Amino acid sequence: MRNVTRFRTDLPVDRESAFAWHERPGAFERLAPPWEEIEVVEREGGIRDGRVVLRISRGPLKLSWRLRHEEFEPGRQFVDVQEEGPFAHWRHVHRFEDAPSGSRLHDEIEWQPPLGPAGEAFGVPIVERDLERAFRFRHARLCHDLAAHAVYADRPRLRVAVSGSSGLVGSSLRHLLTTGGHTVVPMVRKERSGNGGEAILFDIERGRIDEDGLRSVDAVVHLAGEPIQGLRWTAAKKRAILESRVKGTELLSRTMAQLHDGPETLVMASAVGFYGDRGDVIVDEGATRGRGFLADVVDAWEGATRRAEGSGLRVVKVRLGVVLTPRGGALRSMLPAFRGGIGGRIGTGRQYLPWVDLDDATGIFHHALMESDVQGVLNAVSPHPVPNSTFTSVLGRVVNRPTVLPVPSLAVRAAFGEMGRELLLRGQRVRPARTLESGYDFRFDGLEASLRHQLGRTSTSLGIHSG
Repeated sequence: MRNVTRFRTDLPVDRESAFAWHERPGAFERLAPPWEEIEVVEREGGIRDGRVVLRISRGPLKLSWRLRHEEFEPGRQFVDVQEEGPFAHWRHVHRFEDAPSGSRLHDEIEWQPPLGPAGEAFGVPIVERDLERAFRFRHARLCHDLAAHAVYADRPRLRVAVSGSSGLVGSSLRHLLTTGGHTVVPMVRKERSGNGGEAILFDIERGRIDEDGLRSVDAVVHLAGEPIQGLRWTAAKKRAILESRVKGTELLSRTMAQLHDGPETLVMASAVGFYGDRGDVIVDEGATRGRGFLADVVDAWEGATRRAEGSGLRVVKVRLGVVLTPRGGALRSMLPAFRGGIGGRIGTGRQYLPWVDLDDATGIFHHALMESDVQGVLNAVSPHPVPNSTFTSVLGRVVNRPTVLPVPSLAVRAAFGEMGRELLLRGQRVRPARTLESGYDFRFDGLEASLRHQLGRTSTSLGIHSG
């Protein structure tokens, strides 16, 4: 028996603009639910007449899903049909129509679970639930992205060089930019050969950078750096954290300052660790440097842009908080314990967590690129930071599990040493004052709304119809 599930949502742009978004690179990646382990392993052509092969991971199980695009009608429709994969049958029609407020997207999926009658009996409720979760997320992110690009619809499209383009924020930003019609050129440590695609050499260890490549872009986003998470900060790890940030930023800053015909904008990642441990004191972009290893690192990191700033380039330093997404970072590491019902506050739970939804972290970088009068420091954190104990309670409520097993401070110090003290037991009550003043409109300024969006636990109505 073939089932038909339908979803629809109104979009904030005209039909042609909405359809064009789906034709651009990165559209699938922007729409893939972050709680699912889905990877594009092969792509041929586009939605006009192409194919895509996906790898889906469910624990130790890995599935291949091959889809063919067909029935393309410019500005109106395209269809995905399964050639090989987990379903007995799958056909997904994407149809676009005009609407009074912009346009309307209709998704119609005709599907049949595997395993015959047994699959029908047990698989249908699961698939229906998963489809509803996925399409609530897809439609919410699509509406947000289209609205963000519409603000700058009359601006020229940019060529943007991005270091760290395969990282958590970098990959999200890359796909946001390309679906908006911009071109992203990755900055890579080794020269590419063959069909590796366009790239700019950025070899921090050897102090080498492709100056001709830099001349070809309008702006640079610098995200690369040694991860700060790990079991312990050894002397070697701390040195790598500091040097990877300072050396890379100095090289980029110095080179851009010398290129009189090069890009005029540098947007770099920084961190709210600059503020140190401030307890419950509210700090914003005007606050002075705090104490601790991370504060020292950020101070040196941001200071490495002096050459670029001194030459008159526009430099924006985006101080990231704790980025929330199940794809990686802090939330991904927390989820197994919380889903198992053994999550709990860390230490006293009074330390503030300056969190930010991944969509807003990405959105602030996009905002910094497109708003030519923005420069200096922007805090990439929600306007509403919460104590660790509050975060714990909200996450437990979202995943519907108890949170009654606290992690003692002594255990954190014993297991993680200095890293545990700075990252887990200390915090900052950071406010994004300049970010708000610059005109950025947060998609998710409430913690529960962010977690429900990222984990597919939202109950927001999107005019969904199933049948």
